[in-house]
Amino acid sequence: MSDVKTQDPKRRALGRGLEALLPARQPAPTPPPAPPAAPSGKPLEVDVTTIVRNPFQTRTRFDEVALNELAQSIAATGVVQPIVVRPLSGGKYQLIAGERRWLASQRAGKKTIPVFIREVSDEQAMEMTIVENLQRADLNPMEQARAYERLGREFKMTQEQMAQRTGKERASVANFLRLLRLPQAVQEKVEGGDLSFGHARALLALESEAQILAAAQKIQALSLSVRGTENYVKGLLDPERKLGKVQTSEEPEIDPNVKAAQDKLQRSLGLKVRIEDTRGKGRVVIEYSNLEDFDTLLTMLSAN
Repeated sequence: MSDVKTQDPKRRALGRGLEALLPARQPAPTPPPAPPAAPSGKPLEVDVTTIVRNPFQTRTRFDEVALNELAQSIAATGVVQPIVVRPLSGGKYQLIAGERRWLASQRAGKKTIPVFIREVSDEQAMEMTIVENLQRADLNPMEQARAYERLGREFKMTQEQMAQRTGKERASVANFLRLLRLPQAVQEKVEGGDLSFGHARALLALESEAQILAAAQKIQALSLSVRGTENYVKGLLDPERKLGKVQTSEEPEIDPNVKAAQDKLQRSLGLKVRIEDTRGKGRVVIEYSNLEDFDTLLTMLSAN
């Protein structure tokens, strides 16, 4: 009878997104000590203080309101979905998935938390953590961009492979990676929520860093929408189309009454005004060339 003990084959599934990342388990030369498996395949309750943060974590910001709401829920009903950890030396564990639940459990005053223990390499832990985060919706655009970049750099993944691993469209992966071309100051605005993903993508059409920085400042100062930003950038790229169409030598005839109103507004505001009228319906377009003109216009329009 052999004295060699076989390893318990029972392992809890991580879910299709994570389990698919793990190849056949290889025996480690010097595995760290791990507690015995829980009966009936149930997760183990582990002291929250023995768990350490994952250095491969791509998320850097947490919504404090959402985190407090999760803490209240855990205080009332406990942790519904166990977190995933791997064993370290000295009776410690490293997070692989579930950092929000771990943080919220501590805020809720929980002494222990249910965990699934997985013995994986540094490389496997990094890939699992990055992919698990990308499958969620609460990463900001720059965190997602850096996560995709890390998958490509650390694991030599193509954009197609990243899309398959995370369940995203390849075009979406490419758009996030393009955000890393933005100047650092603009990336910080996107990460802080001052500019959205749509704003950032529109700015990428500009060629120089100086242009992008200047445009980002103006967009933020004027609180332009994404559509407004796209139109503004088109105007920078093609000044002749700034008003939405190329001027031709054959200007349409303007009703004398409309022309008179247009001239009156221009004299009153000191800015170029264009009235587009079609059978009593249309729009008034007021042009300004700098922020001072814009501030003056707002003051005049809001007076009385």
